Amino acid sequence: MIFKRAQELTDLNCSFVTATIIAVRGSAPQDLGAKALFSAKGLEAGTVGGGKVEAACEKYAQEILGQSHQKAPQTITWNLQKDIKMTCGGEVTFLFEHFAFQSWKLALFGAGHVSQALTRALINLKCQLTVIDDRSVWLDQLPTNSKLKKLQFDKPEEAVASFDSNTFFISVTKGHTSDVPVLREIAKHFPNAPYVGAIGSESKGNALRTELQALDVNADFLKKLRVPIGLSFGSNDPEEIAISIVAELLTVRDAWLKSRP
Repeated sequence: MIFKRAQELTDLNCSFVTATIIAVRGSAPQDLGAKALFSAKGLEAGTVGGGKVEAACEKYAQEILGQSHQKAPQTITWNLQKDIKMTCGGEVTFLFEHFAFQSWKLALFGAGHVSQALTRALINLKCQLTVIDDRSVWLDQLPTNSKLKKLQFDKPEEAVASFDSNTFFISVTKGHTSDVPVLREIAKHFPNAPYVGAIGSESKGNALRTELQALDVNADFLKKLRVPIGLSFGSNDPEEIAISIVAELLTVRDAWLKSRP
């Protein structure tokens, strides 16, 4: 069960920590070799004894998961009476192993034809994708997948603040007027996001920048704003447009990951 869950989390690009009992002296709530797996959500599988000792392991695992980079395996020995406040007076040594995955997060505003094709292409990759639209009929046409979250907002721009500065933002909304509020919110909350782009022509890009500039959007953000998006190949077929966008996203992602400390 624990190894199956580890594989599932790996497939989802979800970081986790395992805690394994590697030494016992005196009485302990579990045997040598007992293992538990923790993600950011808490205990996922296995057990190292439950109760206070498992709570202590979970707390320590969460501290490890809070690190930005993968930590080397480490051991820690707890006196169950002094350190964990348990009645049994044994000592237990745990091996904590950190399996960190760089979660690639994308926010796709709009669920129309290009978004449908783009979503189907992206969910084949290791990523976490959120699609936001005000139209449930379009969101309902998207596939069901553990990597995909669908959000319906009457004002899609209100969803922007729920993401973070490492998110890749793509706007493929109904048009210019619905792109502007989304891009303005991205500029407000995440001006240094690694990727911000909107579908459209170069003339649309110029019009968007002019309107956003009039709304006091930062000039550096406007320079980084990508319109059009996607590499220059293929036809105007939604599936081919989607492939060109994915190619650009992967190119930017790889360069961004290499540039990070």
